[in-house]
Amino acid sequence: MGLMKVFSGSEILALALQGKIEEIGITTVIRNNNQSNVLPSIENAKAVELFIQETDFSKANPVIEEFRLSI
Repeated sequence: MGLMKVFSGSEILALALQGKIEEIGITTVIRNNNQSNVLPSIENAKAVELFIQETDFSKANPVIEEFRLSI
């Protein structure tokens, strides 16, 4: 068992989802691959990824789906 990516997108949206997931007691990890200082491009808008433990997915899935429907 390991980490599972549940979101990839802008940092603002990733932080919003992170807050909602952590409210229900699930630890999250954010990986920010933003290299805008090196190579500015449109691809960097999708540079932030949010991960949770695979074992927490069933508990987090309703929150993730509600979030996706709201954006």
